[in-house]
Amino acid sequence: MALRFVCDGELVALDSVAPGDTVLDFLRARPGRTGTKEGCGEGDCGACTVLVGTPVAGEERLVWRAVNACIQFLPMLHGKAVLTVNGLGDQLTPLQQTMACNGASQCGFCTPGFVMSLHGRAIGAVGADLPVGDVLAGNLCRCTGYGPLLEAGERHPALPHDDRATLDLLRQAATAGPACGHATLPGGSTARWFIPDNADALATLLAQYPGARIVAGATDVGLWVTKKLVDLDTVIFVGDVPELNALAESPDGLTIGGAVRYADAHAALSRLSPELGELVRRIGGLQVRNAGTIGGNIANGSPIGDGPPALIALGATLTLRSARGRRTMPLEDFFLAYGKQDRASDEFVECLFVPRPQGPDIVHMSKLSKRFDSDISAVCGAFWLRVEQGTITAARVAFGGMAATPRRAAQTEAALIGAPFDEATMAAAAAAIRADFAPLSDVRGSAAYRLEAAGNLVWRLWHQAQGQAVRVQEVVHG
Repeated sequence: MALRFVCDGELVALDSVAPGDTVLDFLRARPGRTGTKEGCGEGDCGACTVLVGTPVAGEERLVWRAVNACIQFLPMLHGKAVLTVNGLGDQLTPLQQTMACNGASQCGFCTPGFVMSLHGRAIGAVGADLPVGDVLAGNLCRCTGYGPLLEAGERHPALPHDDRATLDLLRQAATAGPACGHATLPGGSTARWFIPDNADALATLLAQYPGARIVAGATDVGLWVTKKLVDLDTVIFVGDVPELNALAESPDGLTIGGAVRYADAHAALSRLSPELGELVRRIGGLQVRNAGTIGGNIANGSPIGDGPPALIALGATLTLRSARGRRTMPLEDFFLAYGKQDRASDEFVECLFVPRPQGPDIVHMSKLSKRFDSDISAVCGAFWLRVEQGTITAARVAFGGMAATPRRAAQTEAALIGAPFDEATMAAAAAAIRADFAPLSDVRGSAAYRLEAAGNLVWRLWHQAQGQAVRVQEVVHG
């Protein structure tokens, strides 16, 4: 069937679309849509920011999100709407007028992305409740004009917006239900893509096409295409499968569907643990969190993914599903080796369960990176301790960036469990990290730095537990 979506108020129907065709390339080739710029090609700079609107079942509205068009694939727009800076009209909106009068544009290359991020905030898009600085953390201004941009965003917190015409177009196009498509790649091979509309259909597709590439938010796979020039063959897009977007809170914990986006889970994760909420706030910019999923972050098995160490420390369990059935495992058991996870070719991440910390529990999470926002971790440490009557009765400690996979620190946990919660125990735990890990040196940090920093995070846990506000770089021991 044809790929159908609405672009700036016009219905678009495309018969031949490859799974790796990007939204940005489509826009740049479309007359009158070159306002959306290509910067980094990896979702870091925000120059390509557009808004994507998804219909809400049973409601007359769209949920809008700011995303990076450079790493979003065209099939992911099926049944949705995309709004670009050109779609705002020939006349400046009040927000744009404020930006112009406030000197919030210098060279202008990044300006369309800033406009769209702020426009999303003004119309109530996902993340609109965040401070302006957080909304713009995924937009890079190389001319350092952030002050006027932040002021412009603060001055215009709301703009009127009406989705009815767009919804009418989508209904006329009959975009509900499953979708699929194909295209001929260079060299003559055929690439296929599928969009199942429920989890049973997804399981059936994976049984038919074992090893098909599963894509939820494309924040990782998108870079394979833009940076490695990979031609995607068979892709199943799962970002809108209803069951995989379920999020359920209970007194026992939080159940997170495999395609729940970080932005959608942020509030619930913050309620589960404020430390976890703060960590999630620093996972990429808002555009990345609006697309990237918790399940995808787990499934790609990155040793420097920020989510897995924190979830491992909290005792999360993972459920995989296929046409053959389901199986559940502790999250740490999913990561076998670098680039290898315990997932069969016909399985997908169905959900994750994260237990809720209890009263005597101490939770601490720290991410060390060269930039505070929108950067990859050099070291990510996560700690869960249960302290009863001054004694550590249970402990889970996990790190990212210290090994080929996100991993628990067994020797460090052994130094903590059964010991008094005091400085001597912290010193022993910090020293034990050197027995747990033999990290590599790379562009993010040397092995020596990682070991020293990981040990210092133990001390940061101690100082914060004593009610002391300590910056990461100030915690130096040994």
